[in-house]
Amino acid sequence: MSIDQSILQEVLSEVKKIIVGQDDLLRDILISLLCEWHILLEWAPGLAKTLTVNTFAEVLSLSFSRIQFTPDLLPSDLIGARVYDPEAKKFEVRKGPVFANFILADEINRAPSKVQSALLEAMEESQVTIGDKSFPLKKPFMVLATQNPIEQEWTFSLPEAQLDRFLLKTIVKYPTPAEELEIMSRDMNKAQIKLSKLINAKQISDLQLWVADVHVSENILEYVRDIVFATRSSDATDSALLYWASPRASLWLLRASKTLAYLQGRDFVLPEDVKEMAYPVLRHRIILQFEAIANEVTTDQVIAKILSSVKVK
Repeated sequence: MSIDQSILQEVLSEVKKIIVGQDDLLRDILISLLCEWHILLEWAPGLAKTLTVNTFAEVLSLSFSRIQFTPDLLPSDLIGARVYDPEAKKFEVRKGPVFANFILADEINRAPSKVQSALLEAMEESQVTIGDKSFPLKKPFMVLATQNPIEQEWTFSLPEAQLDRFLLKTIVKYPTPAEELEIMSRDMNKAQIKLSKLINAKQISDLQLWVADVHVSENILEYVRDIVFATRSSDATDSALLYWASPRASLWLLRASKTLAYLQGRDFVLPEDVKEMAYPVLRHRIILQFEAIANEVTTDQVIAKILSSVKVK
């Protein structure tokens, strides 16, 4: 179906030379890349989120920048600024770390609103504005943001408008006992592990075009619609939701399902693809009522109930 579709499995295998387990994380990063959009990674520190992104960048021959978000971060620390050159007697633009293919926004919820606004332009428009000029970002451009849900001191909740700009929200899991042993073993022998550069930006662009051609039947379109509409129904959610999924959720659920089908070697979407991608696509787009949070209801539980109630026609 695609000239180079099998290369994607080779990419995953190469990344797994370094990363142990975390199959959902690796899959979701690749899906976000092929969808040309961004991903939010959540859970505790020390689970190899940074290492995973860096490894992907190396295997994919892409540039990589890591930005540690802090409460005193300024927009210029992210996008750059106009700096006066006394010798030339003029201002020149010095670009910031956002001018890379992979941007790891580490602990994104620690930065104030001005920084989030600057990042939002980059995420939505693939450009940044410095002074009175706009500068396009590299292609592909992808923000991989991490947030730690445990620590709340000196953090800022991401606005819903920004959350909606992330294609997926992936929960990074703790390793199993066997994986923990493998992590320690590989760390002792990490000097012997050599990564190959398997693909480049031009080939990624070609693969993105192939993903767009994956076939979607009418019943799959209706299934995606019904899932998103179910978030707006009190019957399906037991009134647990404060905010419902927007039409963007339908678009991204469809696109993510097409990409998953492509990764699995198919040129058509199955209902199982939609069900699998519903969790990372919807979990940050539906906001729980305070009462539901107090009762320890999770967004994944709401999504599971929706999927059990919505049938394929």
